[in-house]
Amino acid sequence: MEFSRIADKKRLQFILDAISKNIPAGEEILDVGCGNGIITTAVGKSGFIVTGIDSSEKTIAAAQSSNILPNVKFVVIAAGKLVIEPGKFSAIICSEVLEHLDDPSALLIKLNQSLKDNGILLVTVPNGRGPRELFVTKPVQYLQKKNNFAWKIVGAFKKLLGYKGTTIQSSADDLTHIQFFTRRELAELAKANGFSIATIKKTNFIEQVFPFSLIMKRSKLLQKLDCRLADWLPLDFTSGYMMVWRKIQPKD
Repeated sequence: MEFSRIADKKRLQFILDAISKNIPAGEEILDVGCGNGIITTAVGKSGFIVTGIDSSEKTIAAAQSSNILPNVKFVVIAAGKLVIEPGKFSAIICSEVLEHLDDPSALLIKLNQSLKDNGILLVTVPNGRGPRELFVTKPVQYLQKKNNFAWKIVGAFKKLLGYKGTTIQSSADDLTHIQFFTRRELAELAKANGFSIATIKKTNFIEQVFPFSLIMKRSKLLQKLDCRLADWLPLDFTSGYMMVWRKIQPKD
């Protein structure tokens, strides 16, 4: 199983590049909320010892079914039940996870303690004020919550167009976004849990916004142009953030 969308490939490449530039081969890496294991497996192929965890038995089963790498393993563990292993991991991946949590800080505290002092935390999240969240996620979740006639029409229309409610990254039953982070809120969240944001990059622009999504999902060229456009536009216009977080070291 591999990513097909250009924005997903861009996100994966960001993670692989950050790890290769900062972490020696053979180090231990944790992928939190690994879903179907696409990122976990790709990192494992680069020569790292990787553990992917997820609360969904369905996604872990999917990840295990296609895994042939001895240096990669998958375990069913909810993020909130993660056992702290002080300083064990050289890198931790937390890709498209924090927006689904009621209390992101509860997880980040554990990740800070489980990360080596010179390690990196790789975080990707939607931009809470970006095109995708403003024009797709929030309206759809509002209608879904109301469960009214309008939602039934939208739901039927989405099924007609082939939307399943899951993603290639995760087959979990509930992918509701609870948090809608702004850039300032991300900086505050990082600092409150012992991190600083060392690097922040952009994903795509309007590829996932209806009606553009109808055309763009069928054209890799348009997806590439959309990702390039996001790189050119101001940071707040992106639909998603890709970040490297580092632990704040205590002053002597």
